[in-house]
Parts: sequence; structure tokens; C-alpha cells
Amino acid sequence: MSAISRRTVLLTGLLAPTIAYGQHFPSRPVTIITPFAPGASSDGVARILGEKLAQLLGQAFVVENRPGAGETTGLIALARSSPDGHAIGIGATGALVINPHVADANANFEPLRELTPIAKLVDIPLVLVANPDAGVRSLKELIDRSQQKTDGFSYGSTGVNSSQHLAIELLKKATKANLVHVPYRGSAPAMTDVLGGQIPLCSVDLTSAHPHIKAGKVVPLAIMSARRVDLVPDIPTVAEQVMPNFEVSAWLGMFGPAGIPNDIVVRVSEHIKASLADSTVRERVRQISCVDAYLDSSHFAAFLQKESAKMRDLVRPG
Repeated sequence: MSAISRRTVLLTGLLAPTIAYGQHFPSRPVTIITPFAPGASSDGVARILGEKLAQLLGQAFVVENRPGAGETTGLIALARSSPDGHAIGIGATGALVINPHVADANANFEPLRELTPIAKLVDIPLVLVANPDAGVRSLKELIDRSQQKTDGFSYGSTGVNSSQHLAIELLKKATKANLVHVPYRGSAPAMTDVLGGQIPLCSVDLTSAHPHIKAGKVVPLAIMSARRVDLVPDIPTVAEQVMPNFEVSAWLGMFGPAGIPNDIVVRVSEHIKASLADSTVRERVRQISCVDAYLDSSHFAAFLQKESAKMRDLVRPG
């Protein structure tokens, strides 16, 4: 056998396991772990994508809800699963790029090291809304009036160091608005208290606020995305009103455990891209007030590093 032939045989042998992964995946049902309870945005996105991926890849995609510990229960389970692609999971802003910078968070879990980014899926726009009785109709009016009130205005969010909380803290830092944080265990209870008049404001995901905005039960003051959201085109952004370049949003991405073969990552990512391009899927995503925002694995990894640095500066100022 010639040297060239031996090299060809050797190279073929080295590539064979990689090729085999791509040829045989998925060989059984795939579990999509979501670290949230049923009914949350991530649960809805997981189920919508799971149905489409099952059609495209010929195997069932089963959603498994594992809420708890600020999303880390489900993500730790994902990190410890076999890296063969048959367990993937949804990850969100808080657990991936905020909690790692919080002193009392789970120091034994490093999500950006222990998980493999597969694809960014959607953005979940954040919105600041007011009870009509609060007497404010714009963000500028809120800031001006808050500075005149000794006790300011209280606002609810989904919890300390959530995107919803940090967005308002960033706004306060830039505008000197007198806004007092009231943490809740999720968007739903914060919205309930705004609707009931227990607090005048809340910063929540659009998914939770949208029905009440459409019904005229709350006054939308600002979208926190970089640009207006076509789901609610009449709501101006923070950047338009008071703070150029302001942008804070929540997002969801798909991950696998560290060590998952790259060809499986690419295969799943490409099918996610095709799924999100499907008109029916896009409309179902819009119905839960999410915006498709696909990024492939490498671009999503870069996005995660950038977001992590931005959130670190908010959580640990100075």
C-alpha cells in the first residue's frame, strides 16, 4: 500500500465516527429540557419547535419541564446528560448571562462552559407598563414626575437581577428616575398587582403584558428593545424617548451538553433555522409575543459572550 493510500485509510478512519453521528442522528426520541413550568414562553417555544423538528427529522421531540433554582435545575440536568444530541434544552437570559455574575448564585455551575450553544431562537421584548390610575402616559412624564415625588414610583419585575429588573436599573442610572423596585416571582403576579392597583408600574415580558395592553387595561410606556416591535408598533422604545442606544431584551436559545459532536450541533441548528422560517411556526411564535431571532451556533456563542459582559457590568457596577 502506498503512503498516499495509507493516509487516505487513516483519514477515513478518523472521520468515520463523525460521519456516523450525522448519518444516524436522531436514532431515538429527543428530549427538550425546558427549565420553566408549563405555560411559560420557553415552554411554548419548545413545543412549537419540537413539533416541527419531529416532522423534519423523523423522530419525536418530547418537552420535559424541569423548573427550579432560577432555571438552573433543568440546565444542570442538561449539562449532565449524554452528549449525543438526544437531550437538548432551552436556556434563557437569566441563567446563562446574569446568574453567573451574582454572588449567591450556584457557583458550581458554569453554563457557558458546561453547555454548547446550538442556536439562538427568539427574542422576548420587554415592556414597561403603568396602571391607568398612576397618571402617567409617557416615559418622559414618568421620569419627570418620579423626580418630584419623595417616595418615587414603585415598579414590579420578575425578580432581583432579572432582565426586567436590570433594564429599569439601567434606565434609572442614566436618567436619575426615582423608581423603587418590588421583586415578584414571575411576570404574572407583577401584572396582577399592576392591574389591581397595588403597584403603579411593572417591567415584564411582552408575552405577559400584551393581552392587557390590547384590552386597554394598562398604559404601555416603553419597549426596551433597540427598535420598535412590529407586534406592538405604536409603543415607542426607551431609545427613542430618553436614552439613545438603550437595549435590553430577554431571549431564548437552544443548547446541548458540552462535548456534543459539532455535526449534530450543525444539523440541529440548520433544522431550527428551517423551522423558524416556516410561516406557520413564525405565526405561532408571534402569537405568544415572541420574535424569531435565529443565530447559528458560532454567532450565538459570540452573542452570549457579549451579553454576559454587559450583564456583568450591570450586576457588578464599578
